[in-house]
Amino acid sequence: MVGMGRVKRSWVLAKTTWDVLRSEKQLVGYPVLSFLASMVVLVVLGVLGWFTSGSETGTNGNEIYTASVATYLVGIATYLGLAFVQIYFLAALCASANERLQGRETSLGQGISIANSRLARILGWAVVTATVSVILRAIEERLDFLGQIIVGALGVAWRVVTFLTVPIIVFEDVGPVTALKRSGTLFKKTWGENLIAHMSLALVGILATLPAILVIVLGVVSLTAVVAVPVIAIGVLWIIGVSTVMSALSGIYRTALYRYAVDGQIQGAFSSLDLEHAFGQRKSR
Repeated sequence: MVGMGRVKRSWVLAKTTWDVLRSEKQLVGYPVLSFLASMVVLVVLGVLGWFTSGSETGTNGNEIYTASVATYLVGIATYLGLAFVQIYFLAALCASANERLQGRETSLGQGISIANSRLARILGWAVVTATVSVILRAIEERLDFLGQIIVGALGVAWRVVTFLTVPIIVFEDVGPVTALKRSGTLFKKTWGENLIAHMSLALVGILATLPAILVIVLGVVSLTAVVAVPVIAIGVLWIIGVSTVMSALSGIYRTALYRYAVDGQIQGAFSSLDLEHAFGQRKSR
């Protein structure tokens, strides 16, 4: 059974992460830019994929669209493009968050400049993550319900092992394979078997999203377009806002965890927090 002390320290960590974001609100700009760039990738490559698809007439006389080789290539490019955009802006966020945690001023331009200096490393890691995503999707489609279970478990394991990969790429300037190995090593060193602090951020995100879900449901059951459209729009915007804030918090959090794992202490807003206990360092058996 998890002790109340660990739960309390996890919530203190989440609150401290929020305090960092409040003190440097422009950090939210990175997830916003990431979202907008992802939409551009989806629209452009989605249209390109539609133009590369073929068509044939089915037995019932309806026209059926079929994928060509070019369509599959566009699909792969979509995975790669989305992975690159998300990793690029996460790298920029981690760079700015590190400056703020060190007590220095930062800006969106500074974070993007640092991400640009790691462009080749980011692209390499994007290729790795896109390849993993394609493989997991193939497993899910081939094994149906069993595939969903397997992919869910593998996806969680992958996110845990690679949680510190982007900060490692940014601050150590290493390739994707080295960064992946290093991330696994740092995870074992600092987190051990205790993931309460990491899970608390996800819990906060879920709780913050619940009101938006309630608003959307109320809009749907109203059965009146005049009421439903604006109400549902408010709920959707709420969810986007929560996702944006949580993405920023996640970037700050993983940057702080990386600094603790490497330096043994965190400066700035995290200096007063006992992170060694908050992250439940693995004890030797």
